[in-house]
Amino acid sequence: MYKEFYGLKENPFNVTSDPSFFFSSTYHAEAFAHLVYGIQQRKGIILITGEIGTGKTTLCRALLNRLDQKTRTAFILYPNFSEVQLLQMVVKDFGIQVRSSNKAAIINALNEFLLGETNQGHNVVLIIDEAQNLKASQLEQIRLLSNLETEKEKLLQIILVGQPELCEKLKLPSLRQLNQRITIRNHIKPLDKKELKGYIQHRLHIAGASKDIIFADEAVEEIFLCSMGTPRLINIICDRALLAGFVAETWTIDYNIIKKCIEEIS
Repeated sequence: MYKEFYGLKENPFNVTSDPSFFFSSTYHAEAFAHLVYGIQQRKGIILITGEIGTGKTTLCRALLNRLDQKTRTAFILYPNFSEVQLLQMVVKDFGIQVRSSNKAAIINALNEFLLGETNQGHNVVLIIDEAQNLKASQLEQIRLLSNLETEKEKLLQIILVGQPELCEKLKLPSLRQLNQRITIRNHIKPLDKKELKGYIQHRLHIAGASKDIIFADEAVEEIFLCSMGTPRLINIICDRALLAGFVAETWTIDYNIIKKCIEEIS
């Protein structure tokens, strides 16, 4: 409703994981650098954690968009599958044809694929999002996949992305071998107060907004107090605020508008 009023080409505060809106905050830039380093140096298993709504999936999608053509990728979302189904999803996403549903046959096909890609000078990356939902047996299967290697390098780079409880799960005695093989760990924190206004302006700019849309400093302060810098909550508040601004026919989002919006969504 408010897009036409503000001259926007799209909604700037959708809660979907759109990589075009990726905001390189201090913590997100650090996580991105860790991911790129781990992939390029073939470090094997990388762990990225963060609370709900901190932009982990958006980070992954931004990474996928920026990797070069010599990097083959598979991205598994919501891995609520059995061990065999998980393997099937992995090979399917890599485009590997496997006639048998036998676990050994799937792993053999994956290994042949990885060797072929490595011989061509390619790197292969598997990203598993919401990995905190994986069972211990599935995580152990991930460890076994990390065994696919040559004498000099890992054939498969595995990125586990999940909420902080994933770290607790990895402390289980049955998963100690997997935990020891994680070479890079990074935890994404929410935006700090100084970055919040930049985040809002960034999303407005990507959506095609002019400089006439203003979020007053007092409004930004109130958004931070309510969201504590969590991007998903910021988006929800700002989306409602633009709707309220449209109703009031104003281009300035002030403290009163934000306060009312927060009361409505609380």
